[in-house]
Amino acid sequence: MDIKSAEFSLSAPMVSMCPKDTKPEYAFIGRSNVGKSSLINMLTNHSKLAKTSATPGKTLLINHFIINKEWYLVDLPGYGFAKRSKKEVDRLDQMIRGYILQREQLVNVFVLVDIRLEPQKIDLEFIDWLGLSGIPFSIVFTKADKLSATKANQNVEAYKQKLLETWEELPPMFLTSAEKKQGRDEVLDYITEINQEIAGEKGI
Repeated sequence: MDIKSAEFSLSAPMVSMCPKDTKPEYAFIGRSNVGKSSLINMLTNHSKLAKTSATPGKTLLINHFIINKEWYLVDLPGYGFAKRSKKEVDRLDQMIRGYILQREQLVNVFVLVDIRLEPQKIDLEFIDWLGLSGIPFSIVFTKADKLSATKANQNVEAYKQKLLETWEELPPMFLTSAEKKQGRDEVLDYITEINQEIAGEKGI
């Protein structure tokens, strides 16, 4: 996929305020400081599309970006270690779950996971929730440039084995590095594939 345009559309505090549009949406979510903004900027070839920050947890709204006038990339708030009050955490959790469960235009959730870490309970619980809720998702391993290729691949295999303890089938997985643009073509090709399937079903 050639990214010809990537533009901010709107930020919404709840699902009912998202774009009144039927274009397919691809949501990106992960634990705070997983490298989500850097990955989004790398995928769209736009250095400042999503705001990167040294302070985790800056995304507090459902952020829509229109790509090639054809589909939306949706930047969701992170979960995990951001320093927030319980009230704020509950509000964000409600907003995220509301969007994921209610948004008909959502066709895939990309769950970002730091490849350097052992499988984290918070990520595994979120992945299980998506599965139980019947939400299509993929796993995007980030920061692959921080490890050797051998170690990165070993960690992916370890993650697969962990998931196979409770899952019969594994979701699509992508190994990425925002620094080296690794995995960019694979993720964008996957989105193209889904978009083509949707267009075929609609007879476009």
